Amino acid sequence: MQQTGIARDKVTFVVVLKACAKIAALERGKQVHNTIIKNGLESNVMVRNTIVDIYAKCGCIEDAREVFNKMNERDVISWNTIIGGYAQQGLGKEALALYEQMKQEDVQPDNVTYVVLLKACASIAALEQGRQLHSHIIRSGFERNVIVSSALVDLYAKCKLKDALEVFERMNERDVVSWNAMIAGYAQQGLGKEALALYEQMKQEGMQPDSVTHVLLLRACACIAALEEGKQLHSHIIGSGLVLDVIMGSALIDMYAKCGCIEDARQVFNNMHERNVVSCNAMIAGYVQQGLEKEAFALYEQMKQEGVQADNFTCAILLKACASTAALEHGMQLHSYIIKSGFEADVIVDSALIDMYEKCGNIENARRVFNNMSERDVVSWSVLMPGYAQQGLGKEALTLLEEMQREGMKPNEVTYVSVLCACSHSGLVDEGRQIFDSMCKDHGVTPNVDHYACMVDLLGRAGCLVDAEDIINKMPTEPDAVVWMTLLGAARNHGHVEIGRRAFDCVVKLEPENDSAYVLLSNIYAAAGRMDEVAKIRKEMKDAGVKETPGCSWIEIDNQVHAFVAGEETHPQEGDPS
Repeated sequence: MQQTGIARDKVTFVVVLKACAKIAALERGKQVHNTIIKNGLESNVMVRNTIVDIYAKCGCIEDAREVFNKMNERDVISWNTIIGGYAQQGLGKEALALYEQMKQEDVQPDNVTYVVLLKACASIAALEQGRQLHSHIIRSGFERNVIVSSALVDLYAKCKLKDALEVFERMNERDVVSWNAMIAGYAQQGLGKEALALYEQMKQEGMQPDSVTHVLLLRACACIAALEEGKQLHSHIIGSGLVLDVIMGSALIDMYAKCGCIEDARQVFNNMHERNVVSCNAMIAGYVQQGLEKEAFALYEQMKQEGVQADNFTCAILLKACASTAALEHGMQLHSYIIKSGFEADVIVDSALIDMYEKCGNIENARRVFNNMSERDVVSWSVLMPGYAQQGLGKEALTLLEEMQREGMKPNEVTYVSVLCACSHSGLVDEGRQIFDSMCKDHGVTPNVDHYACMVDLLGRAGCLVDAEDIINKMPTEPDAVVWMTLLGAARNHGHVEIGRRAFDCVVKLEPENDSAYVLLSNIYAAAGRMDEVAKIRKEMKDAGVKETPGCSWIEIDNQVHAFVAGEETHPQEGDPS
């Protein structure tokens, strides 16, 4: 058109800018913007709206805002475009602030305004603001709009599933987007069965699923390891002629990996016509989830050879593999790549680095990464604490908790498990009691079974077995076998026969085939010189049909029995009541 010399008007520039926005062609868009300025068309509201749109869609939200602020005339489309741009960038607070400014300028919102605002609320889980918008939507009569109602379902599905279902069931008309939003809500909450049931209802009502539906359903299958349903979906995808793109392929890989079918996952990966970092990450994550760290690293090497650049998620997955195998050298090489690639500013990557260094026994490097973080969340703090626990540095873990609270970061359940574990390993009984008491009273964290297990371990290690048993008996929920096994182990270490027997009875009631419980109780009796009880326990185990697993050995007990029979002195451990 330019070469032919045909004059260009505002419509020409609008459609060309829309084409640039569609493919995120930022540089070309900037060139068109300059041409618009030269032609004196920038003052046109339609042209300016499109300029705002391209900058927003290319991630240049500040440039979009600059153009928006310079507009002498702004219509509802102008506001929708800039609010939508902030929402797309996950800047929900800024989007909602713009809405308030929009109301002050007396511009009436339309259905698109409400859709982008609901997306903004969903991006930051702003439930209360979403509820207020819902009220405005009802008063404005937009709740009957299927697009607005679908956006409401999406918001509530991310924040409060019950409300999402209420809106969904009230809808007079539902499109595939509505169904997808509800299915996504179930999948995100780990309610795979409900997601699959909704899919069946969707088919019964004659609604055709699209590729997004299938991806969401595969995620639902993955979260509950529903292999058969996942295979059926895979067959349906092939039969429907849907394109196995990177998103669909990655969802299939994830589903098969989480169902333990790693070879099927690899077959999907190998058959993909197009692979990118997303599909590679899915396959690497599958290997790591199945404990196949060597295969994960081999795929990473293949990925590099094929010219696929690793991203921050790749690094986080591989660091997890390094942590689980204590592969410090691999971890340090990844750290170098992370620094060169600029991923060190990513809080998830930094937390994975801390975890890797800790698991490899290098607490100094873990702390160095932590100190250099520009941004820290509760996960970063909680990840660092177990390292101090493993090294027996309980005082340092307590100091870290104090630092965390001084910086205004609220500890969560995981944080307290780590701190209590550190107290246990370091013998800090009084400090552990104080933290456990203050969790609920001062910080509003309700102790769960893991916290009680930590306290039983802490008191048991210190020989306070009566207190440990008392804390189990006062648990608001039924204690599990792990808690009783912790007490049983402590009773074995301190030679407490009566508490050991009570703990054993509770363990075998919950886990009748727990061979370790029989061995621990036999150890207690053997150390106390009660060899008749040892024989009884061994017979009980045999009569119950409990088989010994590898690593569950009777050798120590047998040695004690032989020593007792030979008249040699046995040495019950301190605290033996017998």
